Amino acid sequence: MPRRWKSAVAILCLLGAMQSALAQTEAVYAPAALQQDLRFLREEIDRIHPEPGLFVSRETLRKAYARLEEQLQQPMNRDQAWRAFSTLNPVFADGHMFVVQPDWDAQTRQHLAAGGLLFPYEVQVDAAGGMLIRSGLDGSAGALAGTRIETINGVPASQVAKELLALMAGDTPALRANLLSRRLWFYYWKTYGAPRQFDLVVAGPDGPRQLKVAASNAIPASLPASGNEGFDKTYRFALLPGGAALLTVNQFAWPNQQAFYAFTRDAFTKIRDAQVKTLIIDVRENTGGDDDMWKKGILPYIADKPFRNASSYVKKVIAGRQSGAEKVGDVVHGFGDTWIEPEPANPLRFSGKTYVLVGRITYSSAVLFSNVAQDFGFARLVGAGGYARTRQTGGVVSIVLPNTRLGVTIPRFVVDRPSGEREPALVHPDIVLPDSPFDRMVTVNALLDRISTKQSL
Repeated sequence: MPRRWKSAVAILCLLGAMQSALAQTEAVYAPAALQQDLRFLREEIDRIHPEPGLFVSRETLRKAYARLEEQLQQPMNRDQAWRAFSTLNPVFADGHMFVVQPDWDAQTRQHLAAGGLLFPYEVQVDAAGGMLIRSGLDGSAGALAGTRIETINGVPASQVAKELLALMAGDTPALRANLLSRRLWFYYWKTYGAPRQFDLVVAGPDGPRQLKVAASNAIPASLPASGNEGFDKTYRFALLPGGAALLTVNQFAWPNQQAFYAFTRDAFTKIRDAQVKTLIIDVRENTGGDDDMWKKGILPYIADKPFRNASSYVKKVIAGRQSGAEKVGDVVHGFGDTWIEPEPANPLRFSGKTYVLVGRITYSSAVLFSNVAQDFGFARLVGAGGYARTRQTGGVVSIVLPNTRLGVTIPRFVVDRPSGEREPALVHPDIVLPDSPFDRMVTVNALLDRISTKQSL
């Protein structure tokens, strides 16, 4: 085939792909299709969840479904449908149960690669709608860090925040605000569009001031990263003054778990060689993952007695999970009878004082880890609590709505912490310290100060 023909074919293929993507973006769903998706969603929740009224009453859910059905009386594109269905997310009051944009991180990268732009800052939102600038979108520090945003393109920032919070999943309003803070740029784009410039009013020492800020084409700092760069961003170790060490674990999920185990083995080797007396394990940014990563990668070095990750559970038996005694559709109550033995002969076992930092988005498997550390006395919890429940759902099943193709996650079991205690209901640190959204070392340094002066430790 002549080169010019190949070029022409390539161009036609590219145009076809662009048209296909555009058609997908602009697809409009009829009310009947949207309502079918809602019926499917409700049926799947009843099929998978052991107790849909666990954290919110069935009557509250019924009313939320009815409100959503009223919204689905007109045609919608996918983003509109997502915003409508996402109004269920805060009602579920569970960070494992929500409607989500499919491949939201890939969508973001494709949007930027195609010349799209995003809100230019990473921000910190609170449950009341306050919005502070944390950094540039790419994580770069700037003079505006800590500055309160008053309006965005003429709309009060508190109104923007509240509208976006109404789409967020999470156990509590505070957790939902912290999760929104990690991806406000995505929610803003999907709700308000992607303007090329933002007219902001921010608070200043001499009163409000106006700023015109160009939208950003940077990769957001809070977007999940992969490869070596992602690993180094997710897992870090540092020796600190005063015989202390800081082990930062921002996920219990990584494609190559052996790399994580090698990382922690190296960290505890350095801890031994440096004769560290105080170990701080930071899971404040850890939204969970696989329990094996902390069972095999951390606890062998700090556990001094047998442990289990739960005292009791309730689960729904779904297809593929049935057995002779458990039939599909059964709701089964049981007890956590799987105990893991410590490794007292481990040459890298740490016998000093261990503290686990919990905070803004500690969730899922990271909560189970902190429950185990606290209940068995392997470490003291430190930081700001009150965001997530100690009683966690899990065994998440991902489904896709048949028409809009929106994603939905639904948990199939609920576990109680090892002690069996239900109070306090939310993660509660043994040592409560402030947690700055602008500087992760504030809590670390405050803890080290308390240790050095032996204050209530």
